[in-house]
This record gives sequence, C-alpha cells and structure tokens, in this order.
Amino acid sequence: MQELFRVEAETQTAQLTSGLLAIERTLKVPGSKFLSPSSGATNPELGTVLESLMRSAHSLKGAARIVSLAPAVQVAHAMEDCFVAAQQNLLTLGSRHVDTLLRGVDLLTNISQHDESSIDGWLKTNRARVESWLKNTREFTPARESAAGMNLPATVQTKSPEVESLPPTKPATTIDATTNHDRVLRLTAESLNRLLGLAGESLVESRWLRPFSENMQRLKRMQARMERTIDSLRQLAGNETLSEPARAKVNELFAQAAEARQFLADRLEELDLHDRRTTQLSHRLYLEVLRTRMRPFADGVSHFPRMVRDLAQSLGKNVRLELVGENTQVDRDILDRLEAPLAHLLRNAVDHGCEFPVERAAIGKPEEAVVRLEARHSAGMLQVIVSDDGAGLDVNCVRRAIIAKKLVAPSLAERMTDSELLQFLFLPGFTLKETVTEISGRGVGLDIVQNMARGVRGSVRVTANPGRGMRFQLQLPLTLSVLRALLVEIGGEPYAFPLAQLLNTLKLPREKVETLEGRHHFRLGEQHIGLLAAHQVFECHDVKPPEADLPIVVLGDRNSRYGLLVDKFLGERELVVQPLDARLGKVKDISAAALMEDGAPVLIVDVEDMVRSIEKLVSSGELTGVSPALLGAGRQKRKRVLVVDDSLTVRELERKLLITRGYHTDVAIDGMDGWNAVRSGEYDLVITDVDMPRMDGVELASLIKKDPHLKSLPVMIVSYKEREEDRLRGLEAGADYYLTKGSFHDEALLEAVIDLIGEPEA
Repeated sequence: MQELFRVEAETQTAQLTSGLLAIERTLKVPGSKFLSPSSGATNPELGTVLESLMRSAHSLKGAARIVSLAPAVQVAHAMEDCFVAAQQNLLTLGSRHVDTLLRGVDLLTNISQHDESSIDGWLKTNRARVESWLKNTREFTPARESAAGMNLPATVQTKSPEVESLPPTKPATTIDATTNHDRVLRLTAESLNRLLGLAGESLVESRWLRPFSENMQRLKRMQARMERTIDSLRQLAGNETLSEPARAKVNELFAQAAEARQFLADRLEELDLHDRRTTQLSHRLYLEVLRTRMRPFADGVSHFPRMVRDLAQSLGKNVRLELVGENTQVDRDILDRLEAPLAHLLRNAVDHGCEFPVERAAIGKPEEAVVRLEARHSAGMLQVIVSDDGAGLDVNCVRRAIIAKKLVAPSLAERMTDSELLQFLFLPGFTLKETVTEISGRGVGLDIVQNMARGVRGSVRVTANPGRGMRFQLQLPLTLSVLRALLVEIGGEPYAFPLAQLLNTLKLPREKVETLEGRHHFRLGEQHIGLLAAHQVFECHDVKPPEADLPIVVLGDRNSRYGLLVDKFLGERELVVQPLDARLGKVKDISAAALMEDGAPVLIVDVEDMVRSIEKLVSSGELTGVSPALLGAGRQKRKRVLVVDDSLTVRELERKLLITRGYHTDVAIDGMDGWNAVRSGEYDLVITDVDMPRMDGVELASLIKKDPHLKSLPVMIVSYKEREEDRLRGLEAGADYYLTKGSFHDEALLEAVIDLIGEPEA
C-alpha cells in the first residue's frame, strides 16, 4: 500500500505543480485575474485548472488517510480548502499564494517518501516547518471547518478518520479522461530487459528458417538434376533391348522421382509461408516489447518547469520554461540519463543566458524570458533541443578566453571558425564566468552534457546568436536496445562498429598509402590520417590480405583521427544489444555483444575506448607499421629495404634514393623501432646507422643474425666511423657491408644495394 501511495503521490504532485505554474503564468499577464466561471469570468480553461488542482489534493488526502500519514492529510486538506475557496470566488489567488502552495507540494513529496513506521522521526525534525506552513495557509484561507485549523498531533494518528465524500461535480480520476483511457501496469526494469532479450532472441531464431529454406531449395535443384538423369536413362532403355520387367522398373523409378519432386515442392511452399509468418510475428513481438521501454518525454522533464521557476525567482529574473514534444517517445534508459544534462543546460540558460526584466525591457524584449525544451524524432534519431531568447554569446569572448587560458596558440585561435570555438565550452573546467556561485561557474556542466551524449553514442552541437540566445542540440539514438552498426571481419572474427561513431569508411587503393617516420598514413580530404592494422589493436593474428583495395574505418575526433585497416566489410546490420556479463568487468575496447541472423555472436566495439588504446600504443612507441604483406598484396613484387637511422635528413635522403631507383622503402627511427619492423615485416635488406638511441646498429645487426628466421637477411651499416676497428666490429656482428658516410655518395649506396640484393624488380 505504501508503494502504491508513493506512485499516486508522484502523479498527483506533478499535476499540482503544473497547475500552480499555469496559474502563476496567467497572473503575469497584465490586467488578468484568476477567477472561476461561477464568478462571471469568461475563461473556462482557468476554472478547469482549479477543478483539477482541487481533485488532485482531494485524492492525495484520501490516499494518505488509507496509509495513516496524518501530516499528508493535513497538508492536502489545507490545499484543497484553498482551491475550493478560489472556485467559489472567496479567494483571489496571487503570487504569494502560489509560492505557499508550491511549498505545500514539496511537503507532500517529502512525506510520501516515509511510511507509518518512519513518519514519527520525520515529523520530529520537520514539525515546525509543517505547522508554519499550515499557519500561513490558514491566514489566507476563508474560515471553514478545515484540517488546516486543527493543531498537528504530537504523534501521528494510527487510525484513519472517516474519508469524507467526494463532491459530486465530477468523477475523481488521476488521468484526464479526454487524453488517456489506457490501464497502466508497473514492471521492474529487470523484468522488462529480460522480456526484451527473449524477444530479440526470438527474432534471431526466426531468421534461421531462411538459410534452411535456401538449403532445401538447393536439395530441390539436386533432385531435379537426378530426375533428368533418370529420364535420360529411361530414353536410353527404350532404345536398347531390355526385358519388360527392367523397363518397368525404370519407368517406376522415374514416376517416384516425379512424385518426390512434387512433394518436396509442396513442403517448400509451406516452409516459405511459415518462414514469412514467423519472421513477421517475431518482428512484431520485438517491436511491441521495444515500445514498452519507451516513455513519453514529459515523464522525465515534468519537474523542470518548477526548477526553472524557482531558480529564476532566486536570481530576480522572470523566466518561463516552454515544453514542446512532451508526447515524444524516448527510451527509458536514455530518459533517465538525460535528467542531469538537461538540468545543467536549463540552469545555464537561466543564469548565463536570460537577462533581468529591466535589461530586456530596455532592449525591446518582453520582460518574461522563455527557455524552450523540445524533443522530436528526426531521421531515425532523437533530437533534444534546449534554447533561450536571452543575450546569447559573443564567440570573440570565447576566443579571448581560449587564448588567456593558453589552450591554443593565438594565431591558431584567430583562424578558428565559430563552431570550432564553441566546442571549447565542453572542455572540463572551461568557463566564461569570473565568479563561482552555487548555480554555475566551475565549468563542469557542459562537460557532463557531452559525456552523456557520447556515452549513448550520440552527439551535441551548440550555436550562438549574440543578442538572440543560445541553442544546444543533442542528437541521440532512439533506443539503446537496438544498434545500427557496420560489421567488419578482423582476424577471421566479426566485429560491430556503431555507425554513429564512425567518421568515415572507405576502400583505399594501396598506392595511396604513404610512409613517413616509419608510420603509414593516407590523405583524406585535407587531412593526413594515420593508418594502423586492427590486428595489432585487438592483438589477434593477421589473415590473408585482401586482393583489391584496403577496407578502412576512420575513428577519432576533430583533433586526432586514425584509419583502422580491417580484413573486409560485412555490411550494415541492425543488432539487438546484449550487455556482457557483469563478472567480466570492463572488457578492453568492447562495450556489448549481439547475435547475428544465424545465431553467431558478434562483439560491439567501444569506439572511444579503442581510440584511447590506439593513443596509448602511439605514445608508448609500441605501435608498429602496417604489415608489408597487407600493403604489398596485388602489387608487382619489388625488393623491400628498411632504412634505420635516427637522423631525419639521412633517413629521407636514403629513402628517396632507393625509391627513385625502384626499391620499396620503409624507415625506422632507431634500432628498437627497426628490430620491431623486421620481425613484423618481410624485407630483402636492412640499412642501418651505428650510433642510435635505445639500440645501436651493431646490436641490431647482431640480433638479426642470431634470429633463425632472419639470419639470411642482408644488413648494411652506413656510419661516420671510418676507423678499421669500427668496420671490423660491424662485420663481426654480422653486417654484410660497411659503408662510411665520409665517402658516401648516391651511386656508392645504390651499387652496394645492387651487390647485396640485386635490381629492384623480383
């Protein structure tokens, strides 16, 4: 019973709040008076609001009596008296009355969180607060036999007084009869998730019939070929001298084959019909269960008008929240996650954006500012927009703040577009306010908004119009239960990348891949994108490289983007998201799983986590280049040379010489980088310097010659050390050729390379 009372209290207090705010908005209209139709007023809608408020208070009073919450009975009855008095034109409601009644709603909300056993403790702490509110209400309520006129008991009554009869004007209801007749059934989130999971599995299982039906069609074709063979045998038997029994057996065999063919065709038709019906039924079941996860947008934002109103009053401003799209259906999980970000955006709109009434009047704006919260479906996504008609934001202020905080160089800040500058508002700790208040100033609100959007695979955009307001647009998925993803194959296994988090996908010709500083990259538009193999990130084995162009998915953000080379694209899919077992903890680079049409599992990639993994590999120096076998597939076989030198000038000089001559050339920045390269790639020659950080050239040559798989790889040392003992030391380590840089010239290097491995073409 207590749980039912909490549910009803939540519904009724929301209706009380919205009704009181409607009255307050009416009072702000110049020259208006809030009167009931019985007093001669011509606005029946206002009388309807009073009727609704009275009945909500009456319903709460009766429910509180049933669960023996006497304080709630006292407060609700006092509010009911006020609304009845206003209906009878005995009380003209004003802003002071609305403030008092809203505080009464807060009391009812607090009381509803307690039961009969805990209300005594709450009352001891809040007795003065309740009695003060009842006293204030009694002062403006006309004399009437009222619970507001009675003293609050020292202890809560355990027996409920008789419930008074309901006024006969209209049947009591908590739902407007003109809007909704549906019955409401409360389910736990866990039960709903299990039901959705079973519906998703049913949908996947229904799709199994399609490949089975295709296999049966294959059997039908095989039988048709067999029937043609039997027919040929029958024709041949007719031309040969066969006994009558043998000819009869051949004809009987042909008739049986024809009968079997017809039987199989009938069964296939039935199977196809069953397949279509099962698939449609499973899909309808899944969609219906999915709809149960959806809630009206109003369910998650009904408390915001009161929050905006109270915040504006505390700041001395006049602000109204306008809700649009209250019936827009939103996934339950997304709606829960939206509460904190929307609260931050609305507080910022009131505190930062909306001007004071005097300031608005001076520039020709209405004294009442409007903050608009809108939700709608667009292009398969949920759009949530928070906008205001306040002062807006001058992007030059943002540019000056960016320069003052030394976030970017001044020259770069001057070249940034407005949209790029506004993105800095989402940085943690970034704020334009010079003082910190209880409402804002710490620079964490917009950071929370962006993290929430990214957490549900969405995005947020901001636009500023100086003098006319700000606009924040959140683009979110309609549901977290279904994911539109790109399936790719990596190491022989399928992986799903959420489409909303991919920047681009492309098939890249191999000749477009460039090498610099031992790293591979390619040009996409005006940007250079680093290229790496997905096998290294997922720590799985390489597979046979694709014969045609390289399949690449582009990840990252505006500042850092990476091209991930995968084995092949498998196409787009709509996947039913299944969370991983909690006992697994956070799986690196993976967010969830799903089942494909054939029932096979597929892992869903956590793109943000993967970008962090890539950045960690880059910063630690553990990232090697893409395997030459992948980049070299489909090309004419050319000799491959690895140049290892810590001098950029020498590296590039040797690389260009070798490329010009026709050798395929990669570079490494030191001995350790070169050692990683020769183990992961296939080279015909290594050219190395001696003095390098982390590992010198002599040690590199020694490691290569000691490795059983690499010992036949020729090594050339090019060094400034010209002494005979230095040359002997290099040759003793296993070097096949020692060339001094003092006598270095183009032809000498190329001749040495040809002597060791021959001409560039295989």
